[in-house]
Amino acid sequence: MNQFLSFVRKEFLHIFRDRRTLLIIIGIPVIQTLLIGFAISTELRNVEVAVFDRSKDAVTARIISRINAGEHFRVVQTLNSYSEVERAFQGGTANLVLAFGDHFSERLLHTGDAAVQLIIDASDPNQGLTIQSYISSIIGSVQQELLQEMNIPIRITPEIRMLYNPEMRSAYTFVPGLMGMIFMLICAMMTSIAIVREKETGTMEVLLASPMKPLNIVLSKMLPYFILSWFIFVIILLLSVFVLGVPVTGSLLWLNIFTVLFIIVALSLGLFISTVVQTQVAAILASGIGLIMPVMIFSGYVFPIESMPPILQRLSSIIPARWYITGAKKLMIEGVSVKYVIKEMLVLSGMAAAIIFISLKNIKTRLE
Repeated sequence: MNQFLSFVRKEFLHIFRDRRTLLIIIGIPVIQTLLIGFAISTELRNVEVAVFDRSKDAVTARIISRINAGEHFRVVQTLNSYSEVERAFQGGTANLVLAFGDHFSERLLHTGDAAVQLIIDASDPNQGLTIQSYISSIIGSVQQELLQEMNIPIRITPEIRMLYNPEMRSAYTFVPGLMGMIFMLICAMMTSIAIVREKETGTMEVLLASPMKPLNIVLSKMLPYFILSWFIFVIILLLSVFVLGVPVTGSLLWLNIFTVLFIIVALSLGLFISTVVQTQVAAILASGIGLIMPVMIFSGYVFPIESMPPILQRLSSIIPARWYITGAKKLMIEGVSVKYVIKEMLVLSGMAAAIIFISLKNIKTRLE
């Protein structure tokens, strides 16, 4: 028994002396618990609201003030005409538009009934239904207060219009998010493993001794995964349109260009990982734990970014899949012009250029 306890004590000493092992055992669970605990939230927060108020009376001002008072909604824009409603959604400045008709307060007093139109971005059906529930509850509470104050029967009727996804089909948000996940897995993980395998087996030195330039060797390893990823993109589009019934309402050409740009970013991430690790196991861990989990949590695919704390919202900005999923939804579901996806394209282009530059610099240093 003493011998057994001695071996147990020895193993504990090894663990405590190895700081890297200790960090993995204790640090990673703590970080994951904190990140997931703050990021995963079913509550609705910071939904951006635009208001089109043709009445501008005391009752509409009261409703707007009540909506803006809590943490669930933020009134960010006032619209001057109904034609601006579509642009508010296309520009990404609003997830919800409140439209009040003329003489709202007078209608409520004289007829006992007034309607407010709620136009909701339903490209994410779960978020759309949650927005509808929250906003209807706030309007209902204002109605109860007015009933007590006026002492007459009144009713404020929310007229719901679900934009982009009136049938509330989950496939509309599922398909763009799935593409972001698949391309990250195939491009980043497979590319990093393919390059590291050559180093681990010792064949990289043989390849470098050939007349081909090192850059061409790396590109030749990446090109098959680029072609494979684009082929998978075509398959997903065909399945989405003809099997799942998800329309591609925007430009198919720009959706292709945007997807190719994201594939290049994912390939460059795989290239970068291959320059900093030496074994296939390390490449799998770096691309799996280091990329897939952040993509799931911080891309907006599963959990709304608006509901996260500000620091995690800023952290999500460095996740390429966040920008791809946002842009793909705009092009596929909302059918917007490419000018509304310029921001996402510029961000992904900057990421690709930065990662490729760093990766090539590391490769050059390592080859010497």
